[in-house]
Amino acid sequence: MEMHNVGIVVESLDKAIEFFSEIGLSLEGRMMVEGQWAGRVTGLGDQSVEVAMMVTPDGHSRLELSRFIRPEVMGDHRRTPVNELGYLRVMFRVENLDELLPRLKKLGAEMVGEVVQFGDVYRLCYIRGVEGLLIGLAEQLGDLTATDIVQER
Repeated sequence: MEMHNVGIVVESLDKAIEFFSEIGLSLEGRMMVEGQWAGRVTGLGDQSVEVAMMVTPDGHSRLELSRFIRPEVMGDHRRTPVNELGYLRVMFRVENLDELLPRLKKLGAEMVGEVVQFGDVYRLCYIRGVEGLLIGLAEQLGDLTATDIVQER
């Protein structure tokens, strides 16, 4: 079994693709998903959605970005605090956090707190990225990973 993707609904697919490309994901494909058959999966009835699939450099993880044309979006949870129930954030392991953050700020990203160090394992931070989405960024410092730390306990 594998987790194939995480889905995020956005207003601007183009801006979201640009932002996640800057983090290091690549656009795998873009298409329209329309009709009753799709609505039977989501429970939304007749729908029209433009979808872009972004993939990590290793090819194992994907981010599905969706822009709903029909039916109209009913709620907006992008700026909820980190302790709200439901979607929290997506975390990416990145290279050279100090070099990446200024590039993301040029695309509108804002720091939520500050860059902190988790032992000798990661430097990490939360940002509000494209459209206010909460994104975690972690730069690995050595050979240990979060999985190693959890397995030690």
